[in-house]
Amino acid sequence: MNKKILTEVIAALLALLFLYAGFSKLVNMPAFTRAMHNQPFPSWFADALIWTIPPAEIIFALGLFFDRTRKYAAYAYLILMGLFSLYIAAILLHLFPRVPCSCGGVIQALSWGQHLLFNLCFTGLALAFIFLIKQSGTESRPGDGR
Repeated sequence: MNKKILTEVIAALLALLFLYAGFSKLVNMPAFTRAMHNQPFPSWFADALIWTIPPAEIIFALGLFFDRTRKYAAYAYLILMGLFSLYIAAILLHLFPRVPCSCGGVIQALSWGQHLLFNLCFTGLALAFIFLIKQSGTESRPGDGR
């Protein structure tokens, strides 16, 4: 498969996941809010996450499609997926006094182990995407007008 096509396919897969996740949280905000307040961290932190995670997911997803923002969006995507994966790993390691449930939609049907594997697959795709954009030269460079 051509590297350009592969890059665009991976960008679409990454964006699809975050667009789905972000919009599903916004569409069902009361359930997302309850789920976030069921997490093992302070209420003020849950409130901050409620208002930052969905827009961040949508912004990062859209940023993957534009040369000027592609590299930054890819790194932001990688960081956010890495944080989500670490959180799930902490749950699996029983580092919290209770096991929260916060996923919606299709992902809700996954076990925590399956969810971690799913996240790690998308984290790997994000790494591959970063590698491909560096190799292809489609990353934004200051002053190049992209």
